[in-house]
Parts: sequence; C-alpha cells; structure tokens
Amino acid sequence: MSPDPAEASETAQEPEQGRRLSSARVLDVDPLLDDPRTRIVVCCGSGGVGKTTTAAALGLRAAERGRKVVVLTIDPAKRLAQSMGIDSLDNVPRRVKGTEGDGELHAMMLDMKRTFDEVVEAHADPARAAAILANPFYQSLSAGFAGTQEYMAMEKLGQLRARDEWDLIVVDTPPSRSALDFLDAPKRLGSFLDGRLIRLLTAPAKLGGRAGMAFLNVGMSMMTGTLGKLLGGQLLKDVQTFVAAMDTTFGGFRTRADATYKLLQAPGTAFLVVAAPERDALREAAYFVERLAAESMPLVGLVLNRVHDSGAGRLSAERALAAAENLEDPRIVDQGGGKAGLRNSSDTQGSSQSSAPETAAPAPEEGSPADTERSVDRLTAGLLRLHAERMRLLARERRTRDRFTARHPDVAVVEVPALPGDVHDLAGLRDIGNLLAAQRPERTEHI
Repeated sequence: MSPDPAEASETAQEPEQGRRLSSARVLDVDPLLDDPRTRIVVCCGSGGVGKTTTAAALGLRAAERGRKVVVLTIDPAKRLAQSMGIDSLDNVPRRVKGTEGDGELHAMMLDMKRTFDEVVEAHADPARAAAILANPFYQSLSAGFAGTQEYMAMEKLGQLRARDEWDLIVVDTPPSRSALDFLDAPKRLGSFLDGRLIRLLTAPAKLGGRAGMAFLNVGMSMMTGTLGKLLGGQLLKDVQTFVAAMDTTFGGFRTRADATYKLLQAPGTAFLVVAAPERDALREAAYFVERLAAESMPLVGLVLNRVHDSGAGRLSAERALAAAENLEDPRIVDQGGGKAGLRNSSDTQGSSQSSAPETAAPAPEEGSPADTERSVDRLTAGLLRLHAERMRLLARERRTRDRFTARHPDVAVVEVPALPGDVHDLAGLRDIGNLLAAQRPERTEHI
C-alpha cells in the first residue's frame, strides 16, 4: 500500500512535533494540585479514554505532595482498587497504603443504592425511613432509575465536601455515554419529582386526614382504573405509598442538588476533560468543553491520553516504505553482479540474449550466509513497514489534536504518552502522575 504523500511530507518536515504540543497552551498540573484553594477536581470525558487512571494518578500525586486526598470513582470495573492495592472499594473512603510523602490518599467507589439509602435515613424518621426502604417502587427506583447513578454521584460529592475532612476530592465521573450526564441528573430527577403524576399522587398526603381521603376517593377514583391498567394495581399502590412516605424529603433532594451544582461552579472546583488522540474522543471532548463553558463550570484543561511517539521521527513513512520495498525486491532499485552494465551495453542490444528471459537465481541454501542475509533483509523490511505505520499514526494523531487546539485555543493541554501495558499498581499510577507533570510551559515550544 503506497503511503499518503501528505502524511509523509508532514512527518518529514516536522519530525519532532509529534512529541510536542503545537500552539496550544500547556497545562501545568502541579500548581493546580498544590494550590490549597483547589478543593475538587472532576475528571470527565467519553468512555474508555482513561478517566479512572487519570483520577487515581492525580490523587496519588497530590497526596504525595502533601495533601489529604480522597478519590471517588464510579467505575464498576474496580480497576482503581486493584491499582491501589485494595481488595475492594465501597461507599466508605479507605486509606491507601504505600504512598510516599506527608499526605494521605483515600479511595472509594460509589454504591448508588447505598447512597440513596443513606439520604433516606438521614432525612426521614426511623419509621418512615424503614417504610421507604422496604417499598418495592423505591427499591426499583434506587437500583436503576435513569439518572440515579449520576445524581447519587453528586449527592456523594456533596456529602464528602460537607464533611470538610479532605483537602482535595478527585471525582471520576460515571462511565455513561455522555460524561456530563451528572450535570443533568439533578434537573431530570427534579422534573420527575415535580411531574404532574407525582404532584397528583402526593396531593392526598399533603391535604392530610379526611380531606386527603376525600380527595383520594373523588379525584383519584377517576384515574385509578386507567392507571391500574397501565401500571398494575399493586404497582400503583406501591407508588402512592412511596410518594406519601417520601414527600417530606423531596424538597431536600432538590435543595442539595442545587447546592452541589453551585459547588461545581465555585472557584475551588477544577474540571479536567480527558480524551484520547482520536477523532471521536476529541469530538466528545470539544462538546464537553463547550458544555462546561455554557454551564459556567471552571475548566482548567485537557488531558490527552495514550499519545504515540517514535524515537526515529526523522525517518518518514515514505522513506521507510521505499527502503522496505527495496529490501524485499532489490531489483526495484539495484541490479546485482554487474547485470545493469550487461543489460545496457551496446554489444547485447538487439541480440537474442537481450530478449531472452532472465534466469532466476537459485534460492540460497538454508543456513548459508546468503540465506541469513535474506532473512535479515525480510526482518528489516517488516520493521520498516511497522515504523511507517507508526509514523502515519503519529501524523493522524497530530492533525486531530491540532484541529481541536485550533478550535479551542484557550484550553490548556497536557499529553500522556501511550504505555506498553496497563497500570495495575501504585508505581504505575506514580509514573502516570510524573508524565502528567513532565511538561512545563517554558519547556514546550512551537516548531
């Protein structure tokens, strides 16, 4: 397959730019983590771009630089626990052992249902709380209602911040298609709680006593039959029981959601968008950047994960492919053993020898010096083709990144090179943290 001339030319002209940011501002991570005014760091981005690893690496680096940190993950894959040497994470922050420095690192994984239960237990008397927790409709709502996970992530964030026990909270956002769903979750839940059906179902409880029963008998009788057919008689009863028991806590949900939303807009919060140098991931990143700006959320920069590099950037894809083809078939460029002179000599032109087909050279014997040389040539050609593919990948990533930075020149960027394996321990997280802090604005220049 022939190389893309544009890619080859770009690679040849700018051999070192694959390692450097173009005209984008460079994100300096350490001042952000060291600043005592930074109390919350939220890592958001599309799925599979390394949000969990980035959050854990930032938390570890901040802790080892002297801060008391808790990392809240919503990743059900439990990779964070494994990388921190913890058997499992749950809804309670757990101290991570093996950190260096004077700080502390704690980690936890959101238990959506348990967080919902805690909210109920904290804002209802014991008898009412027991009735709510045992209600079948509540059990279904708390386990899988759309937006519940995102809302509970915000609820847990608000709880952690209110305790004021940690200097820094690092949040790994839910692995949903849109990583900013947690911004919409309070509105969606509020719309549900304020919906016409819920208001109608809670009306009898609000009226209370005989008036409430009269309303229920007169007003609800007209719709009970229809709702009973749609929802089922028992489910309708469960819903009515649930909303009657939850009525006193509805306002608390909205109040806390509004408070947490304002907390996310406060100066002490910093949003980091995490992406990979791929078209779809950076398209999502651009959406996150624009959405955060629209919501007045404090964005500090973009973490570009898994960026590829090459130590032989001066060898372009075009030159590598040409060299590989020459090694695989030397007759393309070279002629062996004086054949070029023989073929082009005036003595042979027009003779029968010049038109006779050239006899193929016998294959070298296995193990002979000629056979060894051909094996080395084939191996070298394969490596050259791999290098050409790597240089094409670098050029593609660079163009994709530069399109993003051209569209969002004010967004500071830090790049993290692609690693040969997965991060599975504190040493790996520490390496990621070092890579995040390796770039400094004064060291990065536009070529």
